Order: sequence, then structure tokens, then C-alpha cells
Amino acid sequence: MQRHRPRPFVVSKTERPADSRHFETGAVVPETGIYRVVHASHRLPHEVVILKSERFPRCAKCDGAVLFDLVHAAPELFQHARYRVYELPVLEDEADLRRA
Repeated sequence: MQRHRPRPFVVSKTERPADSRHFETGAVVPETGIYRVVHASHRLPHEVVILKSERFPRCAKCDGAVLFDLVHAAPELFQHARYRVYELPVLEDEADLRRA
């Protein structure tokens, strides 16, 4: 009788959950929530709050080469105040600031 060894379970950081929904710059935001923002090449992914019925903003540096993934829906968030983001700002790296 052979003993079955457990198989290693490898998780790739680049894989996204099957139920994940991806959105592009300019699309209408379907629900208020926290979205992961993935830029084309100039910065690491980060998270932002975006409100329902607004448009997904472009990036000041990579323009429309940005993808948004809904991390957590939060329909009650910011019900009393409205902030509009029309463009994601460029945040300079500390090393870039020291060189200037």
C-alpha cells in the first residue's frame, strides 16, 4: 500500500479570484467601495475609495492604463459627503524627491 504524500498548494500573487470584477478608466462605477488600483508600470497596486455612479479616474502619469478591482463594497460609505476624484495624482518616490 502506497502512502499518499500531500501535494504542495501553490498560490500565485498574479492570479485573481474567479469572482473578481475588473474595471477600466472611464467606466461607470457600479457600487461604492474600496477598489484595488493596478497601474501599467510606474507604481505598485494600492487601494482607493470610489463612489457609485462616478467614473473610474485616469492616472496623471499612465493615463488610461489603469485597472480597478472591487476589494470591498461599502454602499453606506460617504453618504453624507461627496468627494470627486477626476485624476489619480502622481506620488513621487522618496528617492526621486532626493535627486531633485
